[in-house]
Amino acid sequence: MGESRQELLGWLNDLTGLGVKKVEEFGKGYACAQVLDSIYGDVALRKVDFNPPAEYRYLQNWKVVQATFTKHKIDRVIPVEQLVKCRMQDNLEFLQWCKRHWEQYFPGGEYDAASRRGGSATPASTRTASAAQPVLRAGASQSRTASTSTNTSTASAQQRRAATTTIKEANASSSRPSSNARSGATARATATGTVSAATAGRLHTLEAEAAELHECVAGLEKERDFYFNKLRDIEILIQAAVETNPAASSIEDGILTKIQEIMYSTEEGFEVPEPSMAEEVPIEASQLHNPDANGSTIHNDGVADDADEVF
Repeated sequence: MGESRQELLGWLNDLTGLGVKKVEEFGKGYACAQVLDSIYGDVALRKVDFNPPAEYRYLQNWKVVQATFTKHKIDRVIPVEQLVKCRMQDNLEFLQWCKRHWEQYFPGGEYDAASRRGGSATPASTRTASAAQPVLRAGASQSRTASTSTNTSTASAQQRRAATTTIKEANASSSRPSSNARSGATARATATGTVSAATAGRLHTLEAEAAELHECVAGLEKERDFYFNKLRDIEILIQAAVETNPAASSIEDGILTKIQEIMYSTEEGFEVPEPSMAEEVPIEASQLHNPDANGSTIHNDGVADDADEVF
């Protein structure tokens, strides 16, 4: 069985630095082009779109990959029509093949993926810094305006205080309690706002983590079902072969015996579940839904329904 989805994505991102989050993104073509460039060093990455907006751009990227395949005589058919749909199973199988091809032909040494791309993919931090500059300039302009307004207001306030000193002294004792009350209310409101902001930020982080975990579980379930169906098909083929030739399963070193040993082997800590009452009576696969000589039909639950009336 091949490597898991997480292992493949880890290898891909370590090699290319593209930050691919899902196997489905491999269907956009640019990651495959970068992997081939790490092997051969002559892929036309300037023609590759590392931020493709739609499927027609995916096709352009795969044309670059196909040209590399042709140039180096790589005997592998690229299922482009399936890959550009960005389905997990199709892209998982092709990514596994790319990993095996890379392990076989990678020349070794350091590979500078970012310099090979030539800055085609703009980092998010650069875009954020550029967008922040107009905001900083606007803030500086507002600060200068506020400073001028403050100086004017201060001069007017000094004149008013000189004319009303007596009145302020008379009302000082009564105004202090009111001022203290307002200050306390302001402090409480500030503290409450800080706690609410922190709680909201933590809640947002937890929701993002929960969504990521849910997506990861869904992907693992798809991968589990994918490999389980393959194993089930193999098991059905072996059972059919044994029914056709029962002597084949009795050969000690026979291929069927070895395959069954691998499929039914267990590991430490794994317990085979106890069979239920319906499973205690063995039923041949050929008898399922087939009438016997007496006109009875054997169902999956091991119960025979006679064609005659049951007394």
